[in-house]
Amino acid sequence: MKAEIITIGDELLIGQVVDTNSAWIAEQLNAYGIQVQQITSIPDDRERIIAALSEATGRAELVLLTGGLGPTKDDITKQALCDFFDTQLVFNQEAYDNVERIFASRGLPVTELNRMQAYIPEGCKVLNNMNGTAPGMWFDQNGCITVSLPGVPFEMKSLVAEICLPLLAGMSEFTIMHRTIWTEGVGESFLAAKIAEWESNLPSCLSLAYLPQPGIVRLRLTARGKDKDSLKSALSQAEAELMPLIADSFFGFDEETLPMIIGKLLTDNGLTLSTAESCTGGSIAQMITSIPGSSEYFKGSVIAYSNEIKEKLLGVSLVTLVNYGAVSEETVLEMAIGGKTKLGTDFSVAVSGIAGPAGGTPEKPVGTTWIAVATPQRTVAKKLLFGEHRGRNIQRATIAALNFLRKELLLYLEKH
Repeated sequence: MKAEIITIGDELLIGQVVDTNSAWIAEQLNAYGIQVQQITSIPDDRERIIAALSEATGRAELVLLTGGLGPTKDDITKQALCDFFDTQLVFNQEAYDNVERIFASRGLPVTELNRMQAYIPEGCKVLNNMNGTAPGMWFDQNGCITVSLPGVPFEMKSLVAEICLPLLAGMSEFTIMHRTIWTEGVGESFLAAKIAEWESNLPSCLSLAYLPQPGIVRLRLTARGKDKDSLKSALSQAEAELMPLIADSFFGFDEETLPMIIGKLLTDNGLTLSTAESCTGGSIAQMITSIPGSSEYFKGSVIAYSNEIKEKLLGVSLVTLVNYGAVSEETVLEMAIGGKTKLGTDFSVAVSGIAGPAGGTPEKPVGTTWIAVATPQRTVAKKLLFGEHRGRNIQRATIAALNFLRKELLLYLEKH
């Protein structure tokens, strides 16, 4: 089954609101073997809504719309649907009962404007919205299912998960499966060259996509076909052949982010962590603490942006700072040791670098970064050279530091 998504709202087209609905819907449909072939964003304009519907329903077997179902004058999706399906708005008691329930729970009366939410295009199936006053609407006409949903994300998600997906289950004869493989520290083009022969020999049921971001490249293997068992087998075989080729850069699968992997290693082994950050300004600590339960293993961070703080709070020697500079192997090693000692943790990761755009020298250009990890048995450091873009340098340094920490954790755990 092929699907299209149409998101409606002026706010989407002026950058005031980011469209997260489409990504979430596409992910849910994909799991049901329904392939989204196009996503379109349009304004709150009757003609544009009708035109988009006409094009989408002519190409797809399923069209989902979000947005424009509120009670105000700028919400015109329902009337546009009536015009497109050549029908009219009629009062729906079930929808009104839901509006009354919502307002009663808030101790408020139903206004005439809110009562208009109970007027639904005649001939559609009403999808009761338990989290809001705008019901969803299901049309099954001319060989295409068209579903109109509210644009408020938590209302839309509830309707999709609880009503739409159960109704769509079994409608697609195809299965779509994904396997995401995370790599760090190697560029997209270098990675592509490394696995070129493997990629060229993939069976026809499999395809590969490269999803790069600063410091990371995700490889997404996708299997499409009718036989679920054979697709699983093909994915497993391809993955087994790929892993030896990317062993040096691989760190996880699917939803396994670096902070999640590190958190599990620390939690499972009763170990603690701290960070000592300069150029990353706390972004390493932020990623670590984004994981629920991180308070079990993360004690804290020292953001030592100035040499004075490196010296006073982390115990970096003034002699080291004068002789080698803040961005040096010697300084970052002392930062890691100082963080581990001062905060009383088993592990500490430290970063010092020149994020840019200014501050570089011929000897230490912008992007020069030193990372160190202090473990219970050793302290090690490495130098990395990034580019000239400040934001990307901070992101890449953060990712590189986390992966360096992960590798040192694994080395330590192998011996204990």
